[in-house]
Parts: sequence; C-alpha cells; structure tokens
Amino acid sequence: MDGRRSLGRRFGWLWAAYGVSTVGTMLAFDAFSMIAIIVLHAGPAAVSALAASGLAVGALLAVPLGPWVEFRPKRPVMIAADLVRFAAVLSVPAAFALGRLGFAQLVIVSVVVSAADIAFRAASGACLKALLPPDDLLVANGRFESTMWTATMAGPPLGGLAVALFGPMTTVTADAVSYLLSASGIRAMGRDEARPARAGARIRPGDLIEGWRHILRHPTLRPLFFNTLVVNALIMAIMPPLASLMLGPLGFPLWQYGLAFGAPCVGGLIGARLARRLVARFGQHRVMMTSGVLRACWVLGLVLVRPGVVGLVLVATVELGLITSCGVFNPVFSTYRLEQTGTDVVARTLSAWTVTGKATTAGLTALWGVLAGLAGPRTAIAVAGVLMLATPFLLPRRAPVPTREPAAAPSGA
Repeated sequence: MDGRRSLGRRFGWLWAAYGVSTVGTMLAFDAFSMIAIIVLHAGPAAVSALAASGLAVGALLAVPLGPWVEFRPKRPVMIAADLVRFAAVLSVPAAFALGRLGFAQLVIVSVVVSAADIAFRAASGACLKALLPPDDLLVANGRFESTMWTATMAGPPLGGLAVALFGPMTTVTADAVSYLLSASGIRAMGRDEARPARAGARIRPGDLIEGWRHILRHPTLRPLFFNTLVVNALIMAIMPPLASLMLGPLGFPLWQYGLAFGAPCVGGLIGARLARRLVARFGQHRVMMTSGVLRACWVLGLVLVRPGVVGLVLVATVELGLITSCGVFNPVFSTYRLEQTGTDVVARTLSAWTVTGKATTAGLTALWGVLAGLAGPRTAIAVAGVLMLATPFLLPRRAPVPTREPAAAPSGA
C-alpha cells in the first residue's frame, strides 16, 4: 500500500512542512477577499483587483527568481521564502490591531506572498526531484495532493467558524504561524544537499527564459502548459464573483460558504489516492487525458446557484466533481512534468510555469471582475463555464515522449 511505503526521514520532514503550511493557507482560504468585503467594504471589482494585482506583480517580480533558485542550495531558499511569507502575512493582523489596515497593504502583502510562493515552489520541486528516485515521485506527489485536499476539506469550514467566533484576523494569524512552522520543518531535513550546477553563478540573460524554452520545445509539456494555465486561471477567476454573489445577494453565512468549498474536497483526497492505481492499470497518458477532460465539465453548473439548502447542495456537488477530477490529474501531471525535466533546468521550468500561471490567473481574474461588475456575477461565471468546455482541445493527443535526462549531472550530485 502506498500509504505505508516509507520515502525516508528527509521526505517526511518535507511532507510535514508542506502539510502545516497548507493547513494554515486553507484555514485562511480567501481571507484577504473576506477582509476586503467585510472590514474594508470593498465591492466585486475591488476584490477581483486585489486578487489580480497580487498575482500579476508578484509574478513579474519573480521572473529572475527561477535562475537564482536554480544555482543555489534549495533548502535555504525554501526557509527564506517561508520567513518572508510569515513576516508579510503577520503584518495584516498587526496593522488591524493598530487601526491602520488599508486596502493598499492587502495588495502589497499579496504581491510579496505571491513572489515568495513562486520561489518556494521552484525550490521545493527541485528538492523533491533530487531527494527521491523516479519510481517514488508519483507516490510523493500523491501524498502532497492528498494532504492539500484534506487541509482544504477541513480548513475553510473551520476558518469560517473561527472568523465568526473570534474575528476576521484569526485565520490570517494562523496562516502566518504556519509558515514559521514550515521553515522549522525544512530546517530539520538537515544540511546534506548536492551542490547545484553553476552554484552561485551570475545570472545570464538566457537563463531568464530557459524554463519557457524547455516547456515550449517539448511536444507534450507545451500543450499541458497551455491547458493547465487556462483551466487553473478560469477556476480562480470565478472565485471573486462567486464569493460576491454567495456572500452578498444570496445571503450565505460565512460557515456555509466555507462548507460549500470544504466538504467536496473529500473528492480530491479520493482522486489523489486512486491516481497511482489508475496509472498502473490504464497508463499515464490515458489517465491524464481522461481526468483532464473531466475537469472541464463542471464549472458551468455554478451559474444555477440559488439561496438556501438547494444552492448549497448545488455548489457542493459541482465542486465535488471538479475537485475529484483535479485530484486524479494533478499528481499524475506533476510527476510527468518532473520526469520530463532535467535536473539542470527543473527550478527554472517550475518557476516559469508558476510565473506564467499566476500572471494568467491575474489577468483573467481582473477581466472577470470587470465582467462581473458590468454584466453581473452569474454572467461572468457562465462565460467561464463555456470556455472551460473548450479546454480539453489543449490537451496533448499523443502519448508522452521518453523521459528527458539532464544535459549534465550537477556537480556533487
């Protein structure tokens, strides 16, 4: 059984660090949007602008981070990123306590957290690839995915309850502390780490685009790149209009809003645990294609949301189908991406993927905020749902190519 398979002490600490920070993030699910709506009385356009600006500017600042991470030991980068996120997020409840919290600070904190998140993801992906043999990568990614959906299942309802009982800053504080605990877990992994290729080298202009070059030259990573960009961006773009609709005109209390998105995450847990068995039975490419198509079939149903129990069940059902499909797709896709990316370029590839994903999400989130302001939240959700139905055409039609090996092994590996 995969659940009993040991991947080593160092992976255990990495998994624990990931778990605690994910729990903190899910407790504070959509916290900045809630603070903007409840505390600062922001409208739908402002809430979308908050989400979009943080992602866009953070992604822009993170462009040089991929090469910088590539040529440095990964653990110190991950610890530094966690500490930066801890300080930035903790500044929000501190400012609120002093009566100085403003919309501009939420934007700045979103930018800092977004940039640090890109650096952390690039470093952690490279760390995982160096830490485990290829046969264990799908097991590890399945555990990360299961942890994420477990935290998402419990976090939003508990977070909503905590906000209702103790105020809007409770979950933000918990999120900040989770980054500090994550840094401690990564530190406990130990200092034994292979020396990166070109360790400490000066960044050359070509290094900035090497990740994108690898993606766009690869026959199957390229369509997967565009598919995941569009799907993830559309899913995130509808969240501010949906939040404004459910918490505003439809009158859902915070705990029901959290429940509608938390309970269906059991589907993600189930999907992640099934992913390796499905790959073993049907093959990696077929599982990616099938689950990738299924992800596109659910969002349009959210346009029918209505007040009361019926609306709550509708949202939960749509989210259950979407999340189960994503729970299968994500670990298989993440494993394939690592398999097809050499050690010499993995951090730059992951950074380029994340930067582009955040920028795309930012652009569509801002656009959907304008659309929601002009035509209403339901129209914005309906347009996103129709576009989602076209995303399977971006999936690769042919089976994956053989695994790419790095051009040269890192020195000291």
